[in-house]
Amino acid sequence: MTNVTRMRHVLPLPSDVVVATNALDTALIKAIDAAKEAGLPQGLLVAILHGHAHAETRKMVG
Repeated sequence: MTNVTRMRHVLPLPSDVVVATNALDTALIKAIDAAKEAGLPQGLLVAILHGHAHAETRKMVG
Protein backbone atom coordinates (compact mmCIF):
# COMPACT_ATOMS: atom_id res chain seq x y z
CA MET A 1 0.00 0.00 0.00
CA THR A 2 2.60 2.53 -1.05
CA ASN A 3 0.03 4.89 -2.55
CA VAL A 4 -1.62 5.71 0.81
CA THR A 5 -1.36 9.27 2.06
CA ARG A 6 -1.39 9.69 5.83
CA MET A 7 -3.45 12.59 7.10
CA ARG A 8 -1.70 14.48 9.88
CA HIS A 9 -3.31 16.61 12.55
CA VAL A 10 -2.62 20.34 12.26
CA LEU A 11 -1.56 20.64 15.89
CA PRO A 12 1.24 18.60 17.45
CA LEU A 13 -0.01 15.36 18.98
CA PRO A 14 1.24 13.82 22.21
CA SER A 15 3.84 11.13 21.61
CA ASP A 16 1.60 8.35 22.99
CA VAL A 17 -1.10 9.31 20.48
CA VAL A 18 1.43 9.27 17.65
CA VAL A 19 2.64 5.81 18.72
CA ALA A 20 -0.94 4.49 18.90
CA THR A 21 -1.82 6.03 15.53
CA ASN A 22 1.25 4.53 13.89
CA ALA A 23 0.49 1.11 15.41
CA LEU A 24 -3.10 1.25 14.17
CA ASP A 25 -1.98 2.34 10.71
CA THR A 26 0.58 -0.46 10.49
CA ALA A 27 -1.90 -3.09 11.70
CA LEU A 28 -4.52 -1.97 9.19
CA ILE A 29 -2.07 -2.05 6.31
CA LYS A 30 -0.92 -5.57 7.26
CA ALA A 31 -4.50 -6.81 7.65
CA ILE A 32 -5.58 -5.31 4.32
CA ASP A 33 -2.57 -6.79 2.54
CA ALA A 34 -3.24 -10.22 4.10
CA ALA A 35 -6.90 -10.07 3.06
CA LYS A 36 -5.92 -9.18 -0.51
CA GLU A 37 -3.36 -11.99 -0.65
CA ALA A 38 -6.03 -14.41 0.60
CA GLY A 39 -8.24 -13.41 -2.31
CA LEU A 40 -10.88 -11.41 -0.45
CA PRO A 41 -12.84 -9.42 -3.04
CA GLN A 42 -12.02 -5.72 -2.87
CA GLY A 43 -15.68 -4.77 -2.57
CA LEU A 44 -16.11 -7.00 0.47
CA LEU A 45 -12.97 -5.59 2.04
CA VAL A 46 -14.25 -2.05 1.53
CA ALA A 47 -17.67 -2.99 2.92
CA ILE A 48 -16.12 -4.49 6.06
CA LEU A 49 -13.94 -1.44 6.67
CA HIS A 50 -16.85 0.91 5.99
CA GLY A 51 -19.06 -1.02 8.41
CA HIS A 52 -16.48 -0.76 11.19
CA ALA A 53 -15.98 2.95 10.51
CA HIS A 54 -19.74 3.49 10.61
CA ALA A 55 -20.07 1.57 13.89
CA GLU A 56 -17.25 3.52 15.55
CA THR A 57 -18.71 6.82 14.34
CA ARG A 58 -22.08 5.86 15.80
CA LYS A 59 -20.42 5.12 19.16
CA MET A 60 -18.72 8.52 19.14
CA VAL A 61 -21.80 10.58 18.31
CA GLY A 62 -24.45 8.44 19.99
